[in-house]
Amino acid sequence: IRLDGRRVKSEQKAYYVLNKPPGYLSTAWDPQGRRKAGDLLVGVRQRVYPVGRLDADSRGLLIFTNDGDLAARLTHPRYGVTKTYEVEIDGRIAPEHLQKLTSGVRLRESRTAPCRIRVLRRGATNSILEFTLHEGMNRQVRRMLAKFGYKVRRLTRTAIGPLRLRGLGLGKFRALTPQELRALEKY
Repeated sequence: IRLDGRRVKSEQKAYYVLNKPPGYLSTAWDPQGRRKAGDLLVGVRQRVYPVGRLDADSRGLLIFTNDGDLAARLTHPRYGVTKTYEVEIDGRIAPEHLQKLTSGVRLRESRTAPCRIRVLRRGATNSILEFTLHEGMNRQVRRMLAKFGYKVRRLTRTAIGPLRLRGLGLGKFRALTPQELRALEKY
């Protein structure tokens, strides 16, 4: 393929994982000039985009790529790719709230799909939960918990499908390994 007499080369596919800190947006462009998670990918030469979202207050695993097919498979609800979050909330989570949350709750736009929730710690003043979802409504975990009066102290995405956030410091990134990429493509 040529454009204006020059041969057009396809861009090499690139895949990165970032441990997004709070205070950064998961967007490629912000008209208000706020900090974007992609700003942390210092030295990356390819134009890559975040796959999915994490709200500005959240932290954790965020994939960046220029592979549109993979991005679509990871984000479109029909593929059912799971996202796992560790959530610290104010208060002691009530067992009846856990049951209702796992069954799905009514949010403004629709009812959430059933999800898996594990209690990692239930203290006197806070609880730490692990949510595993197959969908990704805007601020879904925070909104689900708010239905029962729980305030989220910290929300960290720890996994997307088989990809886990391990050993990567906050604000740090690295290229996906070939094994991780194969696992994501097969998921």
